[in-house]
Amino acid sequence: MNFKYKITLFTPTYNRAYVLETLYRSIQRQTFRDFEWIVVDDGSTDNTEDLVNSWMEEENFFPIRYYKQANGGKCRAINWGLDLAEGELFFIMDSDDYLTDDAMETVVKWESTIAGKQGYCGVAGNRGSSPIETPNTHLWQLYGEGCQYIDEYAYCRYPEYTNKVIDGERAGVWYTEIHRKYKYPEFEGENFLTPCITWNRMANDGYKIRIFDDIIWICKYLEDGLTMQGNLRFIKNPAGAGLCLREKANFLHYSLIEKMKMWYTFYCDHTFCENPYRLTKKQCAEYIGAPLCMIYAAAMIHGISKKIKGKK
Repeated sequence: MNFKYKITLFTPTYNRAYVLETLYRSIQRQTFRDFEWIVVDDGSTDNTEDLVNSWMEEENFFPIRYYKQANGGKCRAINWGLDLAEGELFFIMDSDDYLTDDAMETVVKWESTIAGKQGYCGVAGNRGSSPIETPNTHLWQLYGEGCQYIDEYAYCRYPEYTNKVIDGERAGVWYTEIHRKYKYPEFEGENFLTPCITWNRMANDGYKIRIFDDIIWICKYLEDGLTMQGNLRFIKNPAGAGLCLREKANFLHYSLIEKMKMWYTFYCDHTFCENPYRLTKKQCAEYIGAPLCMIYAAAMIHGISKKIKGKK
């Protein structure tokens, strides 16, 4: 299909008016200019709307499009953003991060190396703590001196799949037309779903990513961010968490032993947390897709383990 821009830069945001300008100024410094910036406000109660509206009145070389939804989480915002996008590539950039000055130029350079080739869903760049430093393992450290990129499935993040794990966060830039086929599932009452669920589905259908080492975004985790919530994100959203784990086990062909470990961990995480997030054994079995008898077995094993530890 025809697109109006090469890139749609997409930012979901929630109460980030205090830091969003850093991203905005980095967008203004881009050396590549064929893009739009879409902001979906996930029900902010601060002055985000006024702030973005003021930027829309400034003379920028790129269009800014602002939309607001009831608070429903990042993945719902992404789903809407995909419907709105007029760019061939869909580049998600969180509101507390910012771009290196040549980020989009670098993305387009790498995308041109796979343009027209079958079996690719996009490219992924490196995260930096500065424009020249990254906390992630370099590709050359895994694949040898001189390695600047690899073509891999999203599974390369998992030690169950490879002994050359691509660690840390990477900035995925997807073909919009492909990503629209892999929107995020939405669950009533839940507002978080790991992006891995979409990446894994793409991989399961045979799509690879060209992963390159160049730093294109600077990320610093803030106290009010999703990452800082740790495991609580999954405990609060068991349907999404359970679906992601079930699919991962299926796609990577887990053995029965591996599945039993997964069921046990899910049970412990979701039955020994505080209310109102605590699940019953039956709920655990339903969410993680385990036979109920296996969840009862997990409870028995956990009880025996506690007794053994108590005697030491």
